[in-house]
Amino acid sequence: MKRTKSYLAPTALALAAAIGFSAPVTAAENGKFRVGIVTFLSGAAAGPFGVPSLNGAKLVIDALNEGKVPAPYGLKGINGLEIETVIVDENGGASKQVEEFRNLAERHKVDAVIGYISSGDCLAIAPVAEELKLTTVLFDCGTSRLFEENKAPTYVFRTGLDAAIDNIGAARYLIDTGRKLESVASIQQNYAWGHDSWGDFSAAIKQLKPGVKVTTEQLPKLFQGQYGAEISALSVSKPDVIHSSFWGGDMEAFVLQGNARGLFDKRTAVLTCGESALDRFKGQAPNGLVIGARGPFGAFAPENTLSTWFRTAYRSSAEMDPTYPAFKMAQAILGLKAAVEKAAGKPGVIPAKEEVARSFKGLTFESVSGTVRMARANGHQALQGIAYGEYKFDAKSDKATIANVKSYSGECVTPPDGTSAADWIKAGFPGAQCN
Repeated sequence: MKRTKSYLAPTALALAAAIGFSAPVTAAENGKFRVGIVTFLSGAAAGPFGVPSLNGAKLVIDALNEGKVPAPYGLKGINGLEIETVIVDENGGASKQVEEFRNLAERHKVDAVIGYISSGDCLAIAPVAEELKLTTVLFDCGTSRLFEENKAPTYVFRTGLDAAIDNIGAARYLIDTGRKLESVASIQQNYAWGHDSWGDFSAAIKQLKPGVKVTTEQLPKLFQGQYGAEISALSVSKPDVIHSSFWGGDMEAFVLQGNARGLFDKRTAVLTCGESALDRFKGQAPNGLVIGARGPFGAFAPENTLSTWFRTAYRSSAEMDPTYPAFKMAQAILGLKAAVEKAAGKPGVIPAKEEVARSFKGLTFESVSGTVRMARANGHQALQGIAYGEYKFDAKSDKATIANVKSYSGECVTPPDGTSAADWIKAGFPGAQCN
């Protein structure tokens, strides 16, 4: 991505898209490795998710092209070839994304695609990626149905976790930190992600604490933005705990509106995607709000050479800390680089897509979140741990941090490969290895 080294504010994203689409339409026969990058460049998800993930992509790709990423990623670009990008806006719905994906494969002749935040988009893209035999790395979307519906993937990989891990981890955190938990209420976006998240969380919490009651289930539409009626319903139902998998602008709007109406007073709220707004809440979220980062990302990332380099470089470029979408995008890029270079055997060549797919399957690679093992979904999905903590804002420093962090290993919160989350939870988490 040598076209620009500036880092992006939301208002600049339309320009970024235009730059991306100016890539040559011939095959990547120019000695470069061409990657399609898909994330939200417009709409409510752009600010909290699209901007940090695109900034993370630009940072890592620029540094790879300059040979400045710490070991084991010293070889420039991908396998010694400069990385060239085609950037696509994820906004617009699944049908539009399928059309854009076909453009990436057939018009732009990309060597691989990295992208997709929306679970609906991932479910639509995965079968097309298999049809076109195009290496596709899903960096964020979390629906558990991705590999339940596609049990024999070849070209589709997910370098992050699915919603089951998010929600089993959230349930364990609430139990382990001794929260009052006689009743729980739900508010989720009304599509695959929201339904799956609540299904996994409600099953897990009932398994860990039998007898807990569900007081209300609210399902506003995606990107609704105003939640007055839902907040009233949640308040009247008087739960001990409110669970939500809201993400992006929806999550931020819900927290700000709910906090203004006292929804979070004297009860616990848990947001599985809350870390993405750690710096964006600006003290307008209640202290004690339980937040997650969909894995060991963002503020929960372990200290290692790669994470320290990434966090320092991101702060220098974007003048803020990288949140979990930036970390997850960085992880996807490093995973693709590791898989291609393992498949190539020698620098300077682009291996066949079939060879990349075989190399990526079951791969272990180093990342900004620690060591990643592609040990789920028959080697097509990452197995990692997860952490939760409490939002804590210091008015004097105008800085938010996370307190009371608890981490869970992947083996504690992840169903055995080949077992659905629903069956594993119903059976009482057999084989779970928790400290």
